[in-house]
Amino acid sequence: MKKIIIAIDGLSGCGKSTTAKSVAQALKYAYIDSGAMYRAVTLHFLNQHTNLRNIEQIRQSLERVNIDFHVNEADGTQRIFLNGQDVEDEIRGMEVTESVSEVSKIKEVRQALVAKQRRLGADKGVVMDGRDIGTVVFPHAELKVFMSAKLEVRAERRLNELKERGQSADLAQIRDNLAKRDHMDSTRAESPLVKAIDAVEIDTSDLRFEEQVTKILELAGQKMN
Repeated sequence: MKKIIIAIDGLSGCGKSTTAKSVAQALKYAYIDSGAMYRAVTLHFLNQHTNLRNIEQIRQSLERVNIDFHVNEADGTQRIFLNGQDVEDEIRGMEVTESVSEVSKIKEVRQALVAKQRRLGADKGVVMDGRDIGTVVFPHAELKVFMSAKLEVRAERRLNELKERGQSADLAQIRDNLAKRDHMDSTRAESPLVKAIDAVEIDTSDLRFEEQVTKILELAGQKMN
């Protein structure tokens, strides 16, 4: 059975990451959360007080970024490390969430992270989720999925996710942030969020988590065989 690349793109809060993780675990594939990489860079820029309108500052700041994923072999959970520090929880907070779309549209940031993502998926056997995986990072991926969900559903999911992490948040603020990110991600000049022509769209608004995973595993099985 051949190894393939599975590219999962879609809107914020539609379940991309959790679904991609489960698909990767079921196939014994590597899972790469590209969104976490952009969040880590955003956190780095915030910590370094990087001026997002100063290209030279951005380039210098990027040179000091080292991103790694560490997997706990006992339970399969994955955490992201920024310059040797575990920042998995920190990058999910609202401060980073409010700034990540602004950072993600910077050409130099996208070029640096796309290059790293391509290296990570060079040997295939990878599930990667994000916003430009099937259109820019891996345009020749064997399976491309575009996930969507209603705004209200996504806001509720994000609120519950933050609560589970012990973080306080306001539903209206989350909804407004998601709507803002949808607009910024889909209209930015550099690698905008669009559905690839050959992607399979899955609306998760009324799907149980297990159904989302099963749908993608069935599609992957067809491609692998």
